[in-house]
Amino acid sequence: MTKTHKIARAIISVSDKTGLVELAKQLAAHGVEILSTGGSAEKLRQVGIEVTEVGDYTGFPEMMDGRVKTLHPRIHGGILQRRDLKTHQDEAMKNNIPPIDLVIVNLYPFREAVAKGSDFEICIENIDIGGPALIRSAAKNHDAVAVITDPTQYDGLIAEIKQHGGGTSLDFRKKLAAAAYANTASYDATISGWFATQVGEKYPDVLTLTAEKRQGLRYGENPHQSAAFYVTDANRSGIANALQIQGKELSYNNFNDTDAAFELVAEFTESPAIAIIKHTNPCGVACGPDLITAYKRALACDPVSAFGGIIACNRPLDAETAKAITEIFSEVIIAPDCDDAAREILAARKNLRVLLTRSMPDPRIASRVVKSVAGGYLVQSGDNIVLDLSELKCVTKRPPNEQEKRDLLFAFTVGKHVKSNTIVYAKNGATVGIGAGQMSRIDSAHIAARKAVEAFGDNGARGCVVASDAFFPFADGLLAAIEAGATAIIQPGGSMRDAEVIEAADKAGLAMLLTGVRHFRH
Repeated sequence: MTKTHKIARAIISVSDKTGLVELAKQLAAHGVEILSTGGSAEKLRQVGIEVTEVGDYTGFPEMMDGRVKTLHPRIHGGILQRRDLKTHQDEAMKNNIPPIDLVIVNLYPFREAVAKGSDFEICIENIDIGGPALIRSAAKNHDAVAVITDPTQYDGLIAEIKQHGGGTSLDFRKKLAAAAYANTASYDATISGWFATQVGEKYPDVLTLTAEKRQGLRYGENPHQSAAFYVTDANRSGIANALQIQGKELSYNNFNDTDAAFELVAEFTESPAIAIIKHTNPCGVACGPDLITAYKRALACDPVSAFGGIIACNRPLDAETAKAITEIFSEVIIAPDCDDAAREILAARKNLRVLLTRSMPDPRIASRVVKSVAGGYLVQSGDNIVLDLSELKCVTKRPPNEQEKRDLLFAFTVGKHVKSNTIVYAKNGATVGIGAGQMSRIDSAHIAARKAVEAFGDNGARGCVVASDAFFPFADGLLAAIEAGATAIIQPGGSMRDAEVIEAADKAGLAMLLTGVRHFRH
């Protein structure tokens, strides 16, 4: 559709004045009459562009601290009048309401006010009323009116009016209208979400979600699925705000796996740590005195699965670690930073994606997890519990020694980030075997033990501790760990058969800690 409409009159009311002068010059060059509100009008007058203030145009001054300025029939009648209806045109003529063909509005910076931690009253004053009304009016009447809501659209508008001799095409106006409704919907959703927090509603009766498309993706989990990456305004270090300094474009699976890897490694704050992830599950995690030691120990847990994996670091990447990582194929490295020598080494692997976040996320910070199901969403708070050794309860005759305590907490923390059912063997701050995502917990226990044997020989799990993400419904899972050579175990507890499980641990001389916290992950 190529229905072109000439722009005779435009109204401009913007809080973000980026690129405004150049756009207004182009409009003036095409003979467009410009109406504008106070701040925007002053900006344009300063560079010699002729402007009619809205108050002069409507005959009503801006009032009530600017709350009322564009909410007037001469403005909205000019935007909403249908050019193809004689009744509309007769009413417009009778009431001296000329048509307005272009609306350029961006909204009060409500998000920025909230992000700065502004008080309640300031946030309320940054809720725009007239702006959304102008935008929605123009979008509704897109048959004749073009609506611009963001400075990034200015170049497209300038190209359009040059191509069409001062006018816009219907196809262009439709695209602008779609973007306009998305803009006001997102704005209102942000206000709604903020207001819900102000009145203490974690789960309001109506949930509004808003996100901005960062990029289209080549495909989703599989090539026949389409996909895109959207970001919210949540201020959390990680995949959404990372800087990619090299490598191919991230895929859907890369985003998913990298997020899982970085969230896991962020759990360890006291020492350098590395997590190696494959299909959102860790195949090796370790802490160490430095990154290179942590990397070598994490890789040793499952070097076969690590091929083509995601590497997450909780410290800036150094040259020695970068060199070791590049000795096998990896898809992505994510770290808070990377020194110049490491960058030079990584640059030789042109396809290797390297992401820098500048900081680490706090695993304790409250978050929200949204999962789609057929016909709706499941919403929950994030699993942000971080346990301390002092919170763990020993229920066996033998208490764990100090090294076992540290390893038990390490293993249970790793298990928090492994798909359920989960069993994790660990020793000296490194995983030795991981069993993930099985329908039976005893199967996870057998897989973890087998992985330990494959990586470290027949006695791979001997002397290790073992963590379970949920309680043992029967003693058989514990017996599998005993058979593998575990010396201590950590689990939530809470089973009807806890006594039976504790008895089996005591009989084998194992130490057992209960957390009272379950870490299911689906």
